[in-house]
Amino acid sequence: MDIVFATNNNHKVSELRELFRGYFGDKVNILTLKEVGFKGDIIEDADTFEGNAYKKASTVCAFCGLPAIADDSGLVVDALGGAPGVMSARYSGADADDIRNIQKLLKELENVPLEKRTARFVCHICCAFPDGKRLDCEECSEGRIIFECRGDGDFGYDPVFLNEEYGQTFAEMDMETKNKVSHRGKAVKAFAAAFASSNVDIM
Repeated sequence: MDIVFATNNNHKVSELRELFRGYFGDKVNILTLKEVGFKGDIIEDADTFEGNAYKKASTVCAFCGLPAIADDSGLVVDALGGAPGVMSARYSGADADDIRNIQKLLKELENVPLEKRTARFVCHICCAFPDGKRLDCEECSEGRIIFECRGDGDFGYDPVFLNEEYGQTFAEMDMETKNKVSHRGKAVKAFAAAFASSNVDIM
């Protein structure tokens, strides 16, 4: 069975291929957007992570006639009413980047004490099938937003997201530890397990 992963992130593709190989051996082949010739841009304008993941997966599925997997993720901060949420990557505006996004987040929270800075990273994964069926999985990782950046990792909001179990920000963790506790690491594993236990015919 061929399945397309609707992402241009090669690391994500490699990760999913490895997990699916553990469940299915060589019975499932994860293809990239490049391999199926998809070059369009998909506007992520849904108001939920689920909505964006489904939009990407269903668009690619319709294009190539194959099952397609997509994910969407972001940071949800309780004191900000769930912001930045689906706007996580574009939180600071048209010129958004990781530094500007963190600066805006800390500015918005500057008068909020640590005990009220609870937050979670959320990842939603969706697989759309040509017959209209879909398979969804969502996982999260709980933590708090600290007052300044910590750690060498500089991906997204990782330097200010504290995992209290380990007492480290995501940016301070080694990759093996982060993959165990991160929203995305948990979601990918849960999705692979759900796909394996579903009634999808992979032969």
